[in-house]
Amino acid sequence: MTTYKLAFLGFGNVGQALAELLLRKENELASNYNINFSVTGIGTGSHGSAVNVDGIDLPAALDAVRNGRDLGLLAGQPASDSLELIRTSQADVLFENTSVNHETGQPALDYVKAALNLGMHVCTANKGPVVHGYKELSDLADAKGVRFYHESTVMDGAPIFSLFRESIPASNLLSFKGILNSTTNLILSRLEQGDSFDEAVKHCQDVGIAETDPSGDVDGWDAAIKVSALVTVLMGIPLKPQDVDREGIRNITPEMVADALKDGKRYKLICSAERDGENVIAKVAPELIPSNSPIYSVEGTSSIVEFKTDVLGDLSVVEKDPGPHTTAYGLLADFMNAVK
Repeated sequence: MTTYKLAFLGFGNVGQALAELLLRKENELASNYNINFSVTGIGTGSHGSAVNVDGIDLPAALDAVRNGRDLGLLAGQPASDSLELIRTSQADVLFENTSVNHETGQPALDYVKAALNLGMHVCTANKGPVVHGYKELSDLADAKGVRFYHESTVMDGAPIFSLFRESIPASNLLSFKGILNSTTNLILSRLEQGDSFDEAVKHCQDVGIAETDPSGDVDGWDAAIKVSALVTVLMGIPLKPQDVDREGIRNITPEMVADALKDGKRYKLICSAERDGENVIAKVAPELIPSNSPIYSVEGTSSIVEFKTDVLGDLSVVEKDPGPHTTAYGLLADFMNAVK
């Protein structure tokens, strides 16, 4: 039986869902996989931090954050900043779940580098380090004998990256197409039900999947960075979100949606990429999808991606109604795959 010390950097909805999942699966991990764990560091954006190499009471940490108390009140010591937390936690695995920076990937990029340099496995749901430093981070992880995994960066933990890494070796991804942004898909579904654009956005904010400023979703930035991550990792072609041909859904009106339905079609914000020699043509834009396409029936917060490879032809992955719990599972799977 091996005990792994875990550190959480970012303890919002996803981090808390991961903590709950680890507690729920604790006995199963021990009995079926010979994995024990203790949490030695937790850093949050608004509730302080705690470091204790002898182990932090995880249920108490969850209770403290949910009731607005500072984690520094727990047994242990606070860290002055995130890099100190990484250094002093003495963790074997860092779960990096800070806010994404589409333009540079910072400061998460530095957090991941610091952890890898200390010999920690890193599991992240943050797309920034993947699109802005994938090769450097992967090479560093290899040099240190650890893993840099990021399953939860696209489609909330559905097995996309591990599918290509482990299940279909020697396959070459030629192109992909699909719905990768849950918020815009729900907005378009609400427009079909008669909402105005503003009403649809407010609904997404009320249910917690859209930010106060929804521009990252409705203007296609979140979709573009996911396209960048897939292209960078699965096609081996570095691509920044700024280089994706991008159009959001602000110009889609309820009248346009209603007319499309009359014609047996639906508007969807489509993410796509196709190899073009040594380059790639990548795009995010609204498209009219006919009813005979598998993409047509993907509604609400669900997602789909259709892959075309040189060995299997077309291969589709569909994720229905994801949430923090599915993103958390991707992080758990990355942890288990890193240490197995």
